[in-house]
Amino acid sequence: MLRTAYWPAEQLESVREETVGDLLRSAAERAPDAVALVEGTAEGDRRRWSYAQLLSEAEQTAGALLGRFSPGERVAVWADNLPEWIVLEMGAALAGLTLVTVNPALRADELRHVLRHSRASGVFLRREYRGNPMADTLAAVQPDLPDLRESVLFEDWDAFRASGSPTEALPAVSAADPAQVQYTSGTTGLPKGAVLHHRGLTNNARLSYVDVLGMGEGEAVVNPMPLFHTAGCVLATLSSIASLGTQVLPPSFDPGLHLRLVEEERSVGFVGVPTMLVALLAHPDFSPARTASVRWALSGGAPVPPPLQRRVEELLGVPMHIVYAQTEASPGITMTRADDSPDDRAETVGRPLPATEVRIADPADGTTVVPGAVGELCTRGYHVMTGYLDAPEQTAAAIDADGWLHTGDLATMDERGYCRITGRLKDMIIRGGENVYPREIEDVLSAHPGVAEVAVVGVPDPVWGEQVAAFVRPAPGGAPTEAELEAHCRRQLAPHKTPRHWRFVEAFRLTGSGKVQKYRLREEFAALPDHEPA
Repeated sequence: MLRTAYWPAEQLESVREETVGDLLRSAAERAPDAVALVEGTAEGDRRRWSYAQLLSEAEQTAGALLGRFSPGERVAVWADNLPEWIVLEMGAALAGLTLVTVNPALRADELRHVLRHSRASGVFLRREYRGNPMADTLAAVQPDLPDLRESVLFEDWDAFRASGSPTEALPAVSAADPAQVQYTSGTTGLPKGAVLHHRGLTNNARLSYVDVLGMGEGEAVVNPMPLFHTAGCVLATLSSIASLGTQVLPPSFDPGLHLRLVEEERSVGFVGVPTMLVALLAHPDFSPARTASVRWALSGGAPVPPPLQRRVEELLGVPMHIVYAQTEASPGITMTRADDSPDDRAETVGRPLPATEVRIADPADGTTVVPGAVGELCTRGYHVMTGYLDAPEQTAAAIDADGWLHTGDLATMDERGYCRITGRLKDMIIRGGENVYPREIEDVLSAHPGVAEVAVVGVPDPVWGEQVAAFVRPAPGGAPTEAELEAHCRRQLAPHKTPRHWRFVEAFRLTGSGKVQKYRLREEFAALPDHEPA
């Protein structure tokens, strides 16, 4: 039983000095003929790669990359979930290049920021994605990108891969070398580039998904997560390789296609951020019979309402795991286990992962709080990023002199080490001197049958300093009234926590990892007269 909210790193000997390239080479040596990757298209004739084929194409890609770039340079990938994205990820790792992952939904100003800030020497992209004219957008911003020398369309991928020399010697790559620059979700403003090293990525995927979920050789998992995010290209991708499993990769999230792939490819995992899971369970094609192969479910990336977690377990009949992660931590930090109690699985984010040190710090003085007290969750270990790219002040603010990464998330840790996320440090509402945590209110409102999704923010108030505002997306079948939701909150919350302002919305603007962009809600609220419908 813990006396302070501090969890020491366990199983440090399990951390390996391994690169992404090492991981793939090992898999190809141990299981050359096993299926590594499946293109998750609707058609039955899907492209498949064995581990030997994946390594061969990755090595060929590495040779082509080294014909145009030098080890240590950065190349960006701007596309949806193509199998070639995975091959490029592996090839860049073997070539000693740093991969810059870019959300395919970005528009011109956002793309300019990422490519200019990262000083990418090259970019691989789609010509167009969901109405976004990507090639035209790149052409428009290219004059502002002096470091960008090369651009390659994925429609020319085969020609690019064949352009390298078969005798090109691949460089030695260290586990401490940068593998990726991942741009943070931007829930509070302009994204920052987190520099992630090979050691953090490979070990985090293995110690979280493989070890905790028990992923096994030959098992398939449908991966609906975007590859530009660590959930997609690190946790899902590298864990499949580490376990000698099969990754089934749909081009984007479509609930009907996802359910079909789970059934036809015999996926053992049922994975998605909360909004994805809601869509899957509500789809007319969903039935437990179609998910008979599933033996575990998993969510994270955004707060998972306990009622949703319990509903998934009830309908699928399998344990549902919740992972708490942050890009800067490569990304997994804590996770629930299958043998946790039902309440712990639904209402906490579990205990720290192996070899992961966690403490809850008092935001005022940095001391470790007692079990059950709210503070900032901090973590230390092999998984912490190198830092933010070209941002020493921001890096120093995020990683203190003792090596602790300050996540910015408010949390508690109980005497057993189980953590609960109560909100963001910047999202904490101070109403009349009282600290109010949005997550607590969101959990209460999520339990109302008329609420599909909810986000709570603090908004300025001339008397109280801040007031509580709730943005609600109603569930199908009719929106609840403000009076109904207020009464629901008053039955479970203190009066000062009950939202003073209500806004009903059709959809939320989300980050790439599925988090609500709360700063936009505050901006929208400020632009609306009080009580005017959103």
